[in-house]
Amino acid sequence: MSSVKQNKRVLGVWMCTALVLGNMIGSGVFLLPASLAPYGGISLIGWAITSAGAICLALVFARLAAIIPKEGGPYAYIHEGFGDFAGFWIAWGYWIALWAGNAALAVAAASYLQVFIPAVGGSNLFAGASAILLVWIVTLINLNGAKSSGVVAVVTTLIKLVPLAAVTIFGFIHMNTDNLVFNPESKPVMSSVAATMALTLWAFLGLESASVPAGNVQNPEKTIPRATVIGTLLAAGLYMLSTIALMGLMPAHALASSPAPFADAARLLWGDWAYYAVGGGAIIACFGALNGWCLMQGHIPAAAAKDRLFPKAFSRHNAKGVPSFGLVLSSSLVTVLLALKYAGGDGGVKIFEFVILLATATTLLPYAFCAMALLAVMLQRRKQFSARDWIAPLAFSTVGFLYSLWAIYGSGAEVVMWGIILLLLGLPVYVWQIKERADAQ
Repeated sequence: MSSVKQNKRVLGVWMCTALVLGNMIGSGVFLLPASLAPYGGISLIGWAITSAGAICLALVFARLAAIIPKEGGPYAYIHEGFGDFAGFWIAWGYWIALWAGNAALAVAAASYLQVFIPAVGGSNLFAGASAILLVWIVTLINLNGAKSSGVVAVVTTLIKLVPLAAVTIFGFIHMNTDNLVFNPESKPVMSSVAATMALTLWAFLGLESASVPAGNVQNPEKTIPRATVIGTLLAAGLYMLSTIALMGLMPAHALASSPAPFADAARLLWGDWAYYAVGGGAIIACFGALNGWCLMQGHIPAAAAKDRLFPKAFSRHNAKGVPSFGLVLSSSLVTVLLALKYAGGDGGVKIFEFVILLATATTLLPYAFCAMALLAVMLQRRKQFSARDWIAPLAFSTVGFLYSLWAIYGSGAEVVMWGIILLLLGLPVYVWQIKERADAQ
């Protein structure tokens, strides 16, 4: 029995770090410098504030992982801190956010394929088939075990970091300092800072990734905290440095109008071949992020099912120790969502956009809950902690909670409204689970 358990733990610190980095650095980072260009140097203030908030949240997850090294990440921590209902509520919304977000990543990957296969852009059937094929490729990788998905996470993270790092380094070498303007469009500073914070906060979604497959992690009490903090720090550094490099390399108006800023910067530095190389890096980025989020979409409901808060079927694991039922069901739902989008007509597109809106609303909620769950768990176990042990957790929990509230506020009233509706739709499922538990007694 112990040998089986040991064999399950195949994810080390670098695989977990790659999972964190890979899930954070998806398709968005390749487009973000263009969105930030109108704000010039002001955007660096936004980056600094959101990076500080994200690092505080990373420290929250690091401390929670050390105290509660359980599978399920945010779900496990919130369940421990606030009980069954809060745990179910977060697992329900977070699970839907995961597979709906994977649909968005698959669409982004298919759109980048147009750089190399123009037919993808001219045919809904071809684009849809490409997106669905990518989903099932990563599903098969994940069904083959945590080690397979961990290896893919490391390889794809390294591949996508190479073009980003190269453009950043050579961008600094060849930058024109005249392009670096603090406020190129003379916008109000405070509102501009708020706008750049709203744009940049999405780049840190996924910092909790290492905590989700805790059952497959070697020495999770130490590995998960290290991977979470290292991954978040590396991402924050790369984001800020790459923003400065591209703003120095291209005039603000050119950068703002670029549909692919890193690819255009690479073309300026090295020619047309580099444009295609960075385009390939964007596809790898989407694929790597899709692989990491696919891993999580099976583990979250499995952890809840283990606590009898989700249907028992979600706890089924295959011979490789993978929660196969939840993984396959989630990918099937992604496939349905993609089919609706690419089937043509406004109805399917509206359904797709609606679900993505719901996913956006519920991805952020676990962060606010986890920031407070750390304090709740420490209060429940107060005899284990001295007065000094409270100083750091109280500080970064407070900052992390405020950061999460800002992120939810920044997502807009409509998104928050639909998020609440999505969570309320989970109530009948929770009531059914109460019935199942009562019948089993």
